[in-house]
Amino acid sequence: MRNILTLLIAATILSSCGIYTNYKRPEQAVAGIDSLYRPEVRPDTTQSIASLRWEELFTDTCLQRLIRQGLTANTDLAVARLQVEEAQATLRQSKLAYLPSLQLEPTGTLSSFDGSKTQKTYNVGASASWEIDLFGKLRNSKRQALASLLSSDAYRQMMQTQVVSTVADSYYALLMLDEQIRITEQTVESWKEYVRSLEALLLAGQADRATLAQAKASFLSAQSSLLSLQQQAVEQENALCAFVGITPQRLERGTMGEALFPRHIGTGVPLDLLSHRPDVRQAEAQLMQAFYATGSARSAFYPSITLSGSAGWTNSGGAAITNPGAWLLQAVGNLVQPLFNRGQNLANLKIAKAQQQEALWQFRQSLLDAGNEVNNALTQWQTARERIVLDEAQVEQLTLTVQDTELLMENSADTNYLQVLTARQSLLSAQLTVASDRYDEIQGVIELYHALGGGSD
Repeated sequence: MRNILTLLIAATILSSCGIYTNYKRPEQAVAGIDSLYRPEVRPDTTQSIASLRWEELFTDTCLQRLIRQGLTANTDLAVARLQVEEAQATLRQSKLAYLPSLQLEPTGTLSSFDGSKTQKTYNVGASASWEIDLFGKLRNSKRQALASLLSSDAYRQMMQTQVVSTVADSYYALLMLDEQIRITEQTVESWKEYVRSLEALLLAGQADRATLAQAKASFLSAQSSLLSLQQQAVEQENALCAFVGITPQRLERGTMGEALFPRHIGTGVPLDLLSHRPDVRQAEAQLMQAFYATGSARSAFYPSITLSGSAGWTNSGGAAITNPGAWLLQAVGNLVQPLFNRGQNLANLKIAKAQQQEALWQFRQSLLDAGNEVNNALTQWQTARERIVLDEAQVEQLTLTVQDTELLMENSADTNYLQVLTARQSLLSAQLTVASDRYDEIQGVIELYHALGGGSD
């Protein structure tokens, strides 16, 4: 009893050495987090867009079907889910280490010496052993397994946000190509009309062959551009099909003009990144895992205490064999103190401390990277919105130009079809710019949603 009390007192004293210390987020890792967002990007910190479920942000039903398909069939996400299951099994295994190990050991023997009567002996026994975790070895191992599970689950959520954002970005890139194809088709048709009019004028002697040849070259160039855009659309469609795990096919989809998103998008406070960003949570879980690995390295310096016992029914009581048998009981206490591996333990502790410091720096960097991504996405979204306002004003003016030029051609001999065509080409070019900037705006929303950690649930 005195020895047990001595061990308990020693364990209480050793707890101040960090063996039993619970993980706490280091203050230096989150220092300055409140200033992650640049003030000039005017972030709305009232509520984060990441709090929205992806179905609430992406309301296009065709896109929603593709995202659901991607969440079901994407290979990387499926592997991430399996890694979570592996981590859960490891955690369960570490919890079982707290329980005694039990063994059933029935034996029987037949023996005869020099033709004598055969003697039968038997032993129906069971044994159990239990390691007392006075020095934190098992406890640190369990917490390390728990941190590994948190890291694996954060990785799964990170893959899920990646799938949601990748499918959405690919889908709207496809819609942008559709819009560019539509506008380019109008361009081709305008050049086709112009070529026909020049051919008629050439027959009437009112146009020259050089002007007609130049118009035909422009018409062929527009056709070539249209074919390139159609090829890009097919390739984009095939890539999206492969990503969501379906065979290449024509995808049902909406139009760029039908895309609806909130006009006001909030980022929340930078501190929200710690709970919303899966990669930040993964980095902190890895830091936690390294913290408890250091605790396990410290506990290796202290002895392991194991209690074991056995009980059984036997008819072999020493030199005599009796029937019926009798009970046989045994209890053993075992203390193992490492003596000759102190150098190895010191090296392991130094390695664990260095890895913990590495994990701390990586956690800090993950926060900085998250803030950088939010700033970039917010800047892209805001800048695209401002460009769209200018683009739409330009389209409005060019539309008036086309209308006026057409009226002048009908009522004045000083205006020819080339001037009308030039005005139309300027309008179509401006419409292409609107489509491109509209995609930039949508991409900014998607990138901001992803950067803030949205779509992880």
